[in-house]
Amino acid sequence: MLPYNSTSASRPPRAQVNGTFDSKVSFLSRQPASTIMEVNHTTNILGSAYLAVEYVDAVLPENPFQPSLKHAWGYMLDNYTKFQIATWGSLFVHEFIYFLLCLPGFLFQFMPFMQRYKIQQDKPETWEKQWRCFKMLLFNHFFIQLPLICGTYYFTEYFNIPYDWDSMPRWPYVLAQCFGCAVVEDTWHYFLHRLLHHRRIYKYIHKVHHEFTAPFGMQAEYAHPAETIILGAGFFIGIMIFCNHVFFLWAWVSFRLLETIDVHSGYDIPWNPLHLIPFYAGTRFHDFHHMNFVGNYASTFTWWDKLLKTDSQYNKYTQKGEDKKEQ
Repeated sequence: MLPYNSTSASRPPRAQVNGTFDSKVSFLSRQPASTIMEVNHTTNILGSAYLAVEYVDAVLPENPFQPSLKHAWGYMLDNYTKFQIATWGSLFVHEFIYFLLCLPGFLFQFMPFMQRYKIQQDKPETWEKQWRCFKMLLFNHFFIQLPLICGTYYFTEYFNIPYDWDSMPRWPYVLAQCFGCAVVEDTWHYFLHRLLHHRRIYKYIHKVHHEFTAPFGMQAEYAHPAETIILGAGFFIGIMIFCNHVFFLWAWVSFRLLETIDVHSGYDIPWNPLHLIPFYAGTRFHDFHHMNFVGNYASTFTWWDKLLKTDSQYNKYTQKGEDKKEQ
C-alpha cells in the first residue's frame, strides 16, 4: 500500500472530494428525466466501484512500512522548502526511476538465456549506440526537462497542491488517477506522434527517435528536444486534470517511465504484470513501430490504433508469424 493512513479520520471530507452537493442537485433539477436517469445509472456504477475499492482497501493489511515512510516524509518537509521538494525532488525521482528501470534491460544483453525474449534478435545493441543515446539523454534531462521541472513548484502553488502527509491520497485513488493520466497522455501522444510522422516534418524532428530500429530501454527518452516538449505536453495535461498532491506527481512520473521503458525495452518478458492493464499495448506493439516506421502510434493503449485502423500492418505481421509457427 502507498504511504497513507487509511483510517476514516484522515480521509478528506466528502465535499472536498465530490464537490458541492447543493450545486449538483440544482444542476440536475434543470435536466430532462432521461438525463437524470442516465446520471443516476452512472452514479450507481461509480458508487458500486467506490464501495468495492473501499472494501478491498479495508481488508488489506496495514502497510508495515507506513510509520517509517511517514517519518521520512515528515523529515523531508521539515528540512527542505517546497521549491526544493518540487524541483530537486522531482528531478531526483525522474533520474533515479529512469535509470533504475533501464538497468534490467542493460544487463539482459550480457545474459544469453534472456536473448530468447529479445524481439529483434538479429539487431543487438552496440556500445557506440548506447553511448550516443546516454549523451543525448543527459542533454535532454538537464537542458530541456529540468527547466520544465522548475515550473512544478509554481504549478503546485497556483493550484494549491498540498505537500503534507495527511492530505496524501490513498493508493486506490492514486492508481485510478494514474490510469486517467495514462488515457489522456495516450490520446495526446497518438495524434501528435502521428502528426510527427507526416512526410513534410518527419525528417526535422521525429527522425531522431527512429535512429534506433531495434529499441532498447534507455532509448525511451532519446528524442529531438522539440519532440521532448511536443509529446511531453501530454504528460502534463493529465496532471492539470487529476493532480491533488505532490506525491501523485511522483507516482505518475514513475508509472509513465515504467510504461515507456517497458515498450522500448526490446524484450517481451513472460508474465509481465503490465499486461494486466486493460488494452495495454506492450513491447511487441511498439517494437513493430520502430521496425516498420508506420502504424502503432499510441504510447500505452491499443484502442486508438484499432479504432483508426493504424494497426493493420502490425496485425498482418503478427498473423504471418502465427501462420509460420503452425506450419
